[in-house]
Formats: sequence, C-alpha cells, structure tokens
Amino acid sequence: MTRLNLVLLLAVLASALYLVRIQYESRSLFVEVDRAVALSQKLEIENERLQVEKRAQATPLRVEKLAKEQLQMRTSSPAITQYVTVAPLASAAGATP
Repeated sequence: MTRLNLVLLLAVLASALYLVRIQYESRSLFVEVDRAVALSQKLEIENERLQVEKRAQATPLRVEKLAKEQLQMRTSSPAITQYVTVAPLASAAGATP
C-alpha cells in the first residue's frame, strides 16, 4: 500500500509540474502574440503615415516647383515650341504599291 501511495504521489507531483510548465508556456506565447499585435498596429500606422507623405510629395505643384528650380525646366508655350518635320524615306515610298 505504501508503494502505491508513493507512486500516486509521484504521479500527482509530475502532473502538477507539467501543468505549471504548460501554463508558463501559455503565458509566454500570449505575451508574444500581444507583442506581435502591437508591432502590427505600429507598422500599419507607419504605413499610413508614409502613404500620406508620399501623396504630399507627389502633388503637381511640388513637382512643377522642383522641375523649375532643380532641373531648370520651363513650361511650354507656343513662342518656344519647335516643330520637327520628318521627310518620308524613298525606299519606304517605293515599296508600297
């Protein structure tokens, strides 16, 4: 009878230790999930901020300003427009019936 009680006591202790270990792992996994959710929300907020910044950088007024200042480009007008004419090729004209 004493052996049976000793075996049962060891089984109860082993199951209790196993239960404590499983609870610890569960809590650590829960903390990891919570951190991952927080990181996901942080990345979503940063993505939205970057999208807004991208739209602000690509406004037509800003692009035109950069083109004028940094690239020394100017808007086209009929006064500075040059028209180029292309003469038809003689071989291409003779090849068509």
